[in-house]
Amino acid sequence: MSDSNSRLVYSTDSGRIPEEKPTVIRPKGDGVVRIQRQTSGRKGKGVCLITGVEGDDAALVALAAELKKKCGCGGSVKEGVIEIQGDKRELIKSLLEAKGMKVKLAGG
Repeated sequence: MSDSNSRLVYSTDSGRIPEEKPTVIRPKGDGVVRIQRQTSGRKGKGVCLITGVEGDDAALVALAAELKKKCGCGGSVKEGVIEIQGDKRELIKSLLEAKGMKVKLAGG
């Protein structure tokens, strides 16, 4: 066996060995959630990017699901940033402020 490819993938004792996912450590924010609108690279379709939300990936996915449901649109979570389709900044701001978060509208 070569040293460059020595990771155990399968064992006759326990079967397939699950791949370990590296834990992502995000820098600590300043406690302010920022909402910005972005259209670049999206064929003119706008999305709202929500950054600065504290919590792990599971908490971000749950918050994104709630926001998508309340806004009636799609979205996703990518690298710690929640993306909500359409220009719903004011609605998102009011929903996050109701949860006790300090929110700022960023960008133009």
